[in-house]
Order: sequence, then C-alpha cells, then structure tokens
Amino acid sequence: MNGCERILAALRGEPSDTVPVMLHNFMMAMREAGYTHAQFRADPDTIADAFIRAVETYDYDGILVDIDTATLAGAVGVPVTLPDDESARCRAGGLLRLEAVADLPPPDVGADPRIRIWLDAVRRLKAHFGDAVCIRGNCDQAPFSLASMMRTPEAWMLDLMDEDNRENVFRLLDFCTEATCQFVRLMAETGAHVTSNGDSPAGPDMISPAMYETFALPYEKRVVAQAHASGLPYVLHICGDTTPILKQMASTGTDAVELDYKTDAKQARAVLDNRICFIGNLDPSGVLARGSVAEVERKTRELLTVFRDTPRFILNAGCAMPPDTPPENVRAMIRTARCFG
Repeated sequence: MNGCERILAALRGEPSDTVPVMLHNFMMAMREAGYTHAQFRADPDTIADAFIRAVETYDYDGILVDIDTATLAGAVGVPVTLPDDESARCRAGGLLRLEAVADLPPPDVGADPRIRIWLDAVRRLKAHFGDAVCIRGNCDQAPFSLASMMRTPEAWMLDLMDEDNRENVFRLLDFCTEATCQFVRLMAETGAHVTSNGDSPAGPDMISPAMYETFALPYEKRVVAQAHASGLPYVLHICGDTTPILKQMASTGTDAVELDYKTDAKQARAVLDNRICFIGNLDPSGVLARGSVAEVERKTRELLTVFRDTPRFILNAGCAMPPDTPPENVRAMIRTARCFG
C-alpha cells in the first residue's frame, strides 16, 4: 500500500499494511527547507516545495497542508499581522460591534489572495504526488473559532454570556459557517484527498460542554455535511482536553477527530468505539520536540498499543510540531509505527 491508501483505509475503518502516519509539521518543514514564514505564506511553489522535501526526508503517508491560523479570518476582514519569521496572527477584531453582523455582505473567501495561495499550494502537491501521498487540505478555522477571531476571543466570550445577544450570535455563526463552507468547497476543487478545520476555542478549555452543544456543534455539523457533499472525508481538530466532549464531536458526522495530547487516548478509544478514526496525539513539544529518542519510541508504542485492535487510527502529533523538532525524533516516531505489530 502507498501512503494515500493507508490514510484513506484508516478513515474508512479498513486494515492497512502498517500504521499510517500524518505529520502536522508545516513549521518544521518550512524551517528545514530554509524558508521564513513570510516566504512560505506568500508563494504556493514554496509551500509545496517545503512539504515535498519533508516527505522525501521522512517518508510519511499524509501531508497536512497548513499555513497559519489567521488566513480565513483575514479573508473576512479581520486585521492580520504578518511577521517575517513568525506565524500570522489576528491583531484586532474585524467586527467591533456584534450588532453590525446584520450589515455584513455575504463572505467571498475565494477572492482573498492568501486563500488562493493556500489552494494553489494544494494543487501543486496533488500534481506532484498524485494519489501516492494523501493530501489533507486544511481549511483553517471552523465557524465558532472564526467568530471568536472576528470579535476577539474576549469579546466573543462576553457575547455568549448575554442572552440578549443570542440572535446576533447565531447570525455571526451563520456567516462564519458560510465562509468556512466556501473554503471547503474550493478545497474540494484542488484534488485534495481529505479536508479539515480547527475549532480549538470551542473546546472545554474555553467553554462548557453545554455551550459547545449550543454554539459550536450545529455549525460543525454543517461544515462536515459540506465536505461530504463535496466528496471529501473530513477531520475535526480541537486543542486541549476534549475528553468531556468526545461524544458530541463524534456526533458531528466527522470521519476523524484529531486530538491534543491532553485528551486521554484510552477514553477516546472507548468513546469512539471503532466508529470514527482517531488522529494524534503525541505531545508535540514535551515529547517530540524536547524528549529523547527513547522517550519518543516509548510514548509512540504506548499510543499504538491503545489502538492496536482498530484500523481507525492515524499517528500524528496532537497539534502543530515546533519548528526545532529534532529530525531523529521524527524518524523514531515513524520507525516505531512502521515496525509496530
């Protein structure tokens, strides 16, 4: 089997010849290829080159095409800072008054230059690898997360607590859902094999499971439905300890959940019950970037053992790997997966 076949088999719950590996390594790939953030984010050829080199170096199965966490926000009017050698970040909210959501024109994210660069990078990767390596075209932020960027996280949390804001809160979530779904539809046209979004502010580190049920879950379901209507499997990523909302995440209809190292893998295995693929969840900093080779091997084996009896598993870090992750640790992680049995 090739890498793409392994990843897609895991998403379908079918056995493969070895444990599939997908890396959330855009910062590491960028650094190892000698590019700054400014160079990387500005050119689809540069983005593709960094990931191609990484696959050639480490021989893994699935590319997670990520650039930063502020591209979709910028496409809907949020002011974004673009440092030369740091990841892009929102510098302010794009919707200063919640009630102004009623006056927003419909989103048109396909007109945004940075969105087009992201899509073009995926096209180049698909042209290079074909169906040999799985290409996961991430589509930046899910609706709840995007809404928090439009309002700023602090203002968004206050919005949610005020019952008088409910109509405009749901109006903003509808707007953000359309923006996210537009990105997913555009991503499907690139030839990507899989798509995904992150919705980390919707996790229990920020809001209660009851609030997740009301303000995030219905909109995540709509994005999953859009991905499936576009012919793509879907992955939902939420940072932090998602153990309290695993059942709700599973109810979105997603094909896989990509979870942080803070989530208990054994509980996730029990809750997902071989119905949904688990992606993750090695500690990207404490283990992969700062641990010894022996620790990486041990933690990898521990995780693989939890999911030994299910094909619905893809090995990855729990979140983005730091740019200075030692190459020998990445090789140890992948080598352990290849030899596990």
